[in-house]
Amino acid sequence: MLIKEFKPFVSAAEKMKEFSLGPILMGVFLGILFGASSLYLALKVGMTVSASIPVAVLSITLFKGLSNVFGFRKATILENNMVQTTGSAGESIAFGVAVTMPALLILGYDLDLNRIMTVSVLGGLLGVLMMIPLRQALIVKEHGKLIYPEGTACAEVLIVGEKGGSSGKIVFGGFFLGLFYKFFNVGMHLWKDVPEKVFGFFKGSAISAEVSPELLGVGYIIGLRTSAIMMGGGVLSSFVLIPMIALFGGNLTEALYPAKILIKDMAIHDIWRNYVLYIGAGAVAAGGIISLFQSLPTIIGGAKSGLASVFGSKTATGEKLRTEDDLPFSFVIVGTLLMVAALWFAPALHINLFSAILIILFGFLFVTVSSRLTGEIGSSSNPISGMTVATLLLTCLVFLAVGWIGPEYRVGALSIAAVVCIAASNGGTTSQDLKTGYILGATPKYQQIGLLIGALTSALVIGYSLKLLNDASTVYSKKVPEYVVQDMSLLKHKQTIHGPEKSQDANEYFVFQVNEQSNPAAMSVLSPGKYLVNDSGKVVYLVDPGINGILNKRDDGSSVTKYEAPKARLMSLIIDGILTQKLPWGLVLLGVALALVLELCGISALPFAVGVYLPISASAPIFVGGVVRHLVERKSGKNQTDAESETGSGVLFSSGLIAGGAIAGILLALTQIMEGVSDKLDFSNAMGTLAQSDLFSLGVFLAAAVTLFVVGRKKNS
Repeated sequence: MLIKEFKPFVSAAEKMKEFSLGPILMGVFLGILFGASSLYLALKVGMTVSASIPVAVLSITLFKGLSNVFGFRKATILENNMVQTTGSAGESIAFGVAVTMPALLILGYDLDLNRIMTVSVLGGLLGVLMMIPLRQALIVKEHGKLIYPEGTACAEVLIVGEKGGSSGKIVFGGFFLGLFYKFFNVGMHLWKDVPEKVFGFFKGSAISAEVSPELLGVGYIIGLRTSAIMMGGGVLSSFVLIPMIALFGGNLTEALYPAKILIKDMAIHDIWRNYVLYIGAGAVAAGGIISLFQSLPTIIGGAKSGLASVFGSKTATGEKLRTEDDLPFSFVIVGTLLMVAALWFAPALHINLFSAILIILFGFLFVTVSSRLTGEIGSSSNPISGMTVATLLLTCLVFLAVGWIGPEYRVGALSIAAVVCIAASNGGTTSQDLKTGYILGATPKYQQIGLLIGALTSALVIGYSLKLLNDASTVYSKKVPEYVVQDMSLLKHKQTIHGPEKSQDANEYFVFQVNEQSNPAAMSVLSPGKYLVNDSGKVVYLVDPGINGILNKRDDGSSVTKYEAPKARLMSLIIDGILTQKLPWGLVLLGVALALVLELCGISALPFAVGVYLPISASAPIFVGGVVRHLVERKSGKNQTDAESETGSGVLFSSGLIAGGAIAGILLALTQIMEGVSDKLDFSNAMGTLAQSDLFSLGVFLAAAVTLFVVGRKKNS
């Protein structure tokens, strides 16, 4: 094990460079990079992986490269720690944003950059602010009891790097493999990105796999058990639920709610979206709440210790050591008051003073809970989504009790949940970073400042990444119901079409936003969302968003990448269910019952529920990654410690795969909104029949999996 009796690597009396411009700037850059990749991943499969270890490895490698090539001063271990501290905030903020803000699209609102940035900044800063008075209680006094696995493993990486070892080439190798694989696959279309087999003898069943490097890396990191449970959910969805609905509903002569078309006329994807999606959402909600209740003793204990320990400890002489120097408690008090004012007066949020105070209370509670749970079970198992569900449920119930059930309160409820979710997520990451610093002998005050800087910079950029991904996969479809807007004052500004459809239609159209707040009358004909209307008031286009859109093909038949954002769908269902009472409760309760059955069988319901919710194409490559890790561990033996397992070659290479594949996905999204660029990149004709061959696609993916296996077998230095 790394540490049995605590002794910081750098003593409190030792003076060492720690807080300087170079490490802060590198941390900001890596934080934005991993924040964007984490956002991409969370929108696809509803999860992220910790960025601290790969950021630490990259910091060591980059600073050594600058030293060797340009003769720069070698970075100290505390400067490398400052890089990973500043850079880790991007991943946690990205998760919180992806879990909540896309629900705006489902509720019929547009993605407002001001709202996303406001929520991201306030949530990120709140997470750090609330963790400052908790450091003594959770990090110092509970040392030896709260493990903080990722934080401890990250400290080991930095210590090994200080002694001369470096695994940066492994992370870079994974990064460039993921980057070029994704570019050749999705950008140049050299092979099929989602091979699929529909079974004609078993109506409604199909197997498919999105052969992407980032999902392979996720599967390796989460391991065989969790990935197998997710795959089990996908199998239930694709081979039980959808075929059952197709079998029993095929002879119906009327549409079965909530769908508006007959089941016999639906494709497999339509059945999944209209029915299985709600079952999966119910299971995800139940799984999150169950995991939250299972953590109640920890929640209560953590809240008590958090309230009891708000002052830093002092030495016998009454003076604080460097390693005990936190930002003052007065900073927390002033910051909290400013946070309340910012929440109250922020025009993008539309919340009152009561709601602002509610956010602070929920924020402190769940930052405490998140930080303590992270110490016990790690970031990957921390039920942030369950805490967000609880926040949203309590908020909606409070709103219902005081009569705030109008459409305008839906965005307010979501904003509260979003700020708390981001705060809880960033609070857990902050505690891991402070644990790493405590082991190394870092100055807490400098780490806390670095965390505030990292949270602020990442939060300012994350909204643009979210909007870019959504716009790049947005479909402009003319397949809309006949509808003419009678009151032209309801129409917003004019806009042109963006993306590939722009070459066929360069006209300007009025924006018509349909939701419960702005145009409830139109919802009898049109689904919630955004439409484009001509000068006569006629609806011409449905603007189907890239996130949670209903169309996976353009009108010309070309396919488009969609982001399911499973947790955000859940948030919209809760708001709809409580404030508008419009929800297919029968389907949702089926999912709840499914989660209860799994928990009674001793199986964690949450990953299984996510597998039910997501298409099996997302679960299959994750399962392959889990199998690869299982094979690596069988070959390597069972004598690895947890820290060695977290910092092994396979995990580092997988982190690179995730970052490279996700960054390639974001860069390719840019080409989608640039007229003609994506067509110039298309080399599918040069590949002939191989470009559409399922076997060739699977063969290339298998080669990537074999590469991961070979790298995972190696001992990294």
